[in-house]
Amino acid sequence: MTDERQATLREGFRVLWRALRDEPVILGVAVAGSALYGIMTVASSVVIGRVTDDVVVPAFREGDTTTGALVAAALAIFVTALLKAAGIVVRRYYAGLGQYRLNARYRRRVTRQYLRLPLSWHHRHSTGTLLSNANADVEATFFPIAPLPFALGVVVMLVFALVSMFLADPLLALVGALVFPAILLLNFVYQRRLSPLATRAQALRAELSGVAHESFDGAAVVKAMGREADETHRFAGVAHQLRDANIGVGRIRGAFDPVLEALPNLGVLVVLAVGSVRVADGTLEAGTLVQVAYLLTVTAFPIRAIGFVLGELPRSVVGWRRVSAVLDATGSLPYGSTRLTGSAQPARLGLNGLSYSYVDGAPVLNDVTLDVAPGRTVAVVGATGSGKSTLASLLVRLVDPVSGAVLLDGTDLREFDRGEVAEAVSLVFQQPFVFEDTVRDNVTLGRDAPDESVWAALRLAQGDGFVAELADDLDAPIGERGATLSGGQRQRLALARAVVREPRLLVLDDATSAVDPEVERRILAGLRDASLPSTVVVVAYRRATIALADEVVYVDGGRISARGTHDELLRTSAGYRELITAYERDAAERATAATDSTGGQA
Repeated sequence: MTDERQATLREGFRVLWRALRDEPVILGVAVAGSALYGIMTVASSVVIGRVTDDVVVPAFREGDTTTGALVAAALAIFVTALLKAAGIVVRRYYAGLGQYRLNARYRRRVTRQYLRLPLSWHHRHSTGTLLSNANADVEATFFPIAPLPFALGVVVMLVFALVSMFLADPLLALVGALVFPAILLLNFVYQRRLSPLATRAQALRAELSGVAHESFDGAAVVKAMGREADETHRFAGVAHQLRDANIGVGRIRGAFDPVLEALPNLGVLVVLAVGSVRVADGTLEAGTLVQVAYLLTVTAFPIRAIGFVLGELPRSVVGWRRVSAVLDATGSLPYGSTRLTGSAQPARLGLNGLSYSYVDGAPVLNDVTLDVAPGRTVAVVGATGSGKSTLASLLVRLVDPVSGAVLLDGTDLREFDRGEVAEAVSLVFQQPFVFEDTVRDNVTLGRDAPDESVWAALRLAQGDGFVAELADDLDAPIGERGATLSGGQRQRLALARAVVREPRLLVLDDATSAVDPEVERRILAGLRDASLPSTVVVVAYRRATIALADEVVYVDGGRISARGTHDELLRTSAGYRELITAYERDAAERATAATDSTGGQA
């Protein structure tokens, strides 16, 4: 056995031990049920042997038997069969229950870990991989758990069967036992041939999941760009590889299963041949021969059950390695113990020497220092890639800075207790995410908010009009990812979700880009005039939006290049002036193109 196979086997046993430790009672009952089945299987052979000697043979020899003997024989066979059936039911039920409980437990652990890990970790892992970790990999890890209690329990059957065989007739037992080395050798070759194919099939399942998720998630882009055939070809390529791997697994099983099935039967034939000669010369009872032959048929089954578990260990190890890579991942955001005071006043925002860079990348933000007075509205303006969205993520602590600090009322965000920042700060993304749920639940996200507050938030976000037109207004379902809504309606719904919580700091990351300028103006004017206890930071590019801010911060190359009012920056900052001019030129060109495409009709 190679070192790699030994390491895989050891790791596989550790996975099985972890499962037994996590569900000791349920899996223990399953093992007990399997042991009962094994004992009763052996007991049934003894009963059959005794019935043969005491009832069947005398009946044929003498041509007569008693009713009591027949009833006793039938009752003995019935009781052993009933107990064996009970063992099967207990083992199957509790083994399945243990497996499903382990799957559920580790799916929850993986998904909770996903929520704990920062976005910087998620940026390094594809969505398809994460889905596979929480689903296919967890299932693969605990796939051997269902047959494990059976394999452990039938060890009892194997021991009892071998002991019974040797007690019944040592010579026949020795003849029959010759088949065991052949079965063990065949199992070893079987597992060695099967393991690499099963491991590859598991890896391909994860790859196929990733391709499928990416294709479905980008369905609109695929259709719009006419790439259906290419995506189908890409999916088919991985699917064919998985098919070939599974066919390879099936071929190995198809080749070995008949041989594994035939070997015990061959042993039975040898035992019957030798035993028949001894029965004929009077040195062996016919019932003993039947008992040993029957026991030999059932002893091969425990070996195959154990071999099945061992054969699935490589796949289990592959799944566990992928699952444990998530569970052991580091980089979760640290938390302090500071609690917010519960103030309903706008927050004071401070950035103190803030710097951030992605993994193996150049700094996105570098030594950013800024102080925003409570209740002020600040527009963050900059070219694409200047760090605006990264700054928005830092303000709500989706990620932590490499150096420096984000301060809320003078306290570093890292010093707050878990959940405190989320209670005080809201972020609305440029690409809003809405759930396949009702309007109300998308706005409240399960929070206890009266309908009056929900409608007020929708009015502030300029979304009350289209919601009122829906058949069930607040109770109207909006489809997967808001499929029944336009981009602008989804943005307004996301904005309502943020303001219904009355945050002390509201961050808008170009959150009104999908609505027309007049609606955007009304939204921002409503935010200024509303009684929200919010300091507002808005990432913007439209001149009308920027002009509504109390102050503009111009970000260039990851640094604050200039700050002041819009008019002041137009006079004093050449870079800002060029950027705003470029924004306006682009907006005018798009408006002209839209007019031309409609034949001049507004």
